[in-house]
Order: sequence, then C-alpha cells, then structure tokens
Amino acid sequence: MKKLLTVAAVAEAATGAALLIVPSLVGRLLLGAEFAGVTSPVARVTGIALLALGVAWFPGSTALCGMLTYSLLATPYLLYLAIRGEWVGPLLWPAIGLHVILTFLLGGAWYNAREEGSRGAR
Repeated sequence: MKKLLTVAAVAEAATGAALLIVPSLVGRLLLGAEFAGVTSPVARVTGIALLALGVAWFPGSTALCGMLTYSLLATPYLLYLAIRGEWVGPLLWPAIGLHVILTFLLGGAWYNAREEGSRGAR
C-alpha cells in the first residue's frame, strides 16, 4: 500500500507541476484544446492544489503539510494575479488575505507539531 500511495502522490504532484508550469500543454494533451484566457490561471491554481495533494498523500506526510503547501503556493500566485491586474474580481483580495492568515496559522501549527515531535523523541 505504501508503494501505491507513493506512486499516486508522485503522479498527482507531477501533474500539478505540469499544470503550474505549462497549463496550455496539459490542456492540449488531456483535453485536446489549449487553455486560453482565464482558464490558464484557474489551471495553475488547480496545479497548486494537485501539488499539495501529492504532498499530503506522500507517506509520512500529513494533511497539515498538504494544506500548508497549498496556502504557501496559492498566496503568492494570487497576489501576482492581483498585482498584474488582468483578472481581479471582487473576492480576489479577500481570498489573498484569507490565504495569508491561513498560511501563518498552518505554519504555526506545523511548527508546533514538529516541536512536540522533537521533544517526544528526546
């Protein structure tokens, strides 16, 4: 089961990385059409989510690590979209604020979990 989970985690993370880096190529290969317009940013956010899912599924990892990965990657990407100004809806800035808060809360929880784990190992 551990090997299967590792293969699934790597496959999801690889697909996520591909969506993040070359979304139009992935669209062409998977769906037979290139992503254009607003579909590219949506595909990239989906890629971030798949990367985070791969992190969460990786043996020895946790859902906390997956959510922290998602928030750590989504926050700067959404900020980039907002600063660039091409696709800015009324909820983009609140979403960025929420992800900043979540990143700090999840980062604190991750840090505390690691501290408790290292104290227990002593």
